[in-house]
Formats: sequence, structure tokens, C-alpha cells
Amino acid sequence: MIAPRLDDLDRKIVAALGLDARVSNRQIAADLGVTEGTIRTRLKRLQQEGLVQFTVVTDFRMAGSPNLVMMGIHADPGRVSALAEDLSAIEEIGCVIVLLGRYNLMAMGLFKSVEQVDDLIRARIKTLPGVRDVEVSTAIHSFKYDVRMARITRPKPLDD
Repeated sequence: MIAPRLDDLDRKIVAALGLDARVSNRQIAADLGVTEGTIRTRLKRLQQEGLVQFTVVTDFRMAGSPNLVMMGIHADPGRVSALAEDLSAIEEIGCVIVLLGRYNLMAMGLFKSVEQVDDLIRARIKTLPGVRDVEVSTAIHSFKYDVRMARITRPKPLDD
């Protein structure tokens, strides 16, 4: 399979939706000087190729989980990928990223209390094979949060 590519019109469509995901195809078409059918066709292709997804973004502070917690995880080098899979299976964790740098892995989640975080780390994360250490940071204030970054997904593998 050939890697999907975005052309200039695709980028403009994505940018318009990034500002307001509820904007109509008709409005995007008018703003970009193309037909509504062109927008509809492009969006369908972008969705089928996995380049665009639509989802609801909630304000986590108002949704009952006010604590955004980041866990820097030091893992045994031979266990990083397996550990990333193990962490991804934990319901409370919403994001797992393999890193180069201070930690091998970063796991993030939204929690109702610090006790919930402590229980998760002690009972379920530190007991996973390959975990050497976990460093925890809690967000206390957000200066910028771009909702377009709210949903980071695993890239789909490309067939050669």
C-alpha cells in the first residue's frame, strides 16, 4: 500500500475542521472555492485512509477527572515494546509513548485522586515485568492545550 499523502486542499480542509469540527461541508467548500461534493469526497477519503477522525473532546476537569498525570517509566531495554503494550491495556491510562531521552516510556492518564494514581502505580505498573522505576508528575496549570492534539493514535502499519 502506498502511504497516504495530503495535498494543499486536504491540508486546508483539515485546518478548517481543526478550528471548528462542526463546520458544514458547504461552508468549507464556500470558504475554499470548491464544490461541496469535492469536500465530501475528500473527507471520505481522508477518513478511509485514517488521516482524519472525528471525536468528542471533553474538558477533563469538568468531567470528574481533574488530575492529569504523566508517568515517566524507566524500563529494561529489551522490554520497552512489550511494556508499552502492557501499559496500553490498562484502562486508566489514555496515552503511552515510547521515548528517547530521560525515560523509555511516558504514560498519561486522567485520575480522580492522587490515591487512585498511587494505587495504580503500586499495584499494577511497578509489578509489570521490565519496570525499573516510575517518576510521576501532575499537571497543576495548563497554559496551552490544543484540542487538535487531544487524540494521538497509533499509526496504522503500511503494507509494502
